[in-house]
Amino acid sequence: MDILSVEKEFKKKVCDKIRIISEGKERFRIFTPFMFEDGDHLAILMKISQKGKWVISDEGYTYMHLSYDLDVKDLEKGTRQKIINSALLTFGIKDEEGELIAEVENESYGDALYSFIQGALRITDVNFLTRERIRSTFYEDFNSFIAEKVPEGRRVFSYYDSQHDPEAKYVVDCKVNGMKRPLFVFAIPGDDKCRDATISCLQFEKWGIPFRSLAIYEDQEAIHRKVLARFSDVCEKQFSSLYLNKDRIEKYLGEITHG
Repeated sequence: MDILSVEKEFKKKVCDKIRIISEGKERFRIFTPFMFEDGDHLAILMKISQKGKWVISDEGYTYMHLSYDLDVKDLEKGTRQKIINSALLTFGIKDEEGELIAEVENESYGDALYSFIQGALRITDVNFLTRERIRSTFYEDFNSFIAEKVPEGRRVFSYYDSQHDPEAKYVVDCKVNGMKRPLFVFAIPGDDKCRDATISCLQFEKWGIPFRSLAIYEDQEAIHRKVLARFSDVCEKQFSSLYLNKDRIEKYLGEITHG
């Protein structure tokens, strides 16, 4: 392999602003202008794989970078997983235990690099979801987390009181049973849901329904302070972020369900 010829092919197939630096035997760092949202550049290497083939690789950096803002486990389910799997399939990239790899076929180095960059950038789209898709992902993450931490026989998702509310106007994201007072858990992605949860809690109180309340936010700092203040008056326990407080939420649920 002539590295100068490979670099020339990279520039022809991808862009002119590409450099290749040797990092040892059969291992090269590829510098490109392509970046993550925060300005960090994609990490790209070309090396010989264990199978003896040239590959383009990130050596696990793409997922590691996404983990700065997301729990890696959340990339393995729901909407985010669909986006990632679609990118891998579309651009012919393999995920080998978290390392993204594009094999060089028939000495088509430029094609391999082009596909790798497009795939990696598409995977980073999990940080660019539309508001609705972010919301759906948050609910998926919430439901998965609760389902994992609370036994099936002690939880009811999308609960409403059929006696007082047959039209299901006041819905609780999850009711946890088995205690003297059930725990009503609300998943809060934004202001609208926070207002709805406030109204629901007040209505349950009006009906004389005994309950404890827990709010789990996607990002509490995004809630308008007046909306949050009203909800805080009626909600017993709150966690500012599902993604940053999973251990604390698990501990709290354990104390509630076993107390």
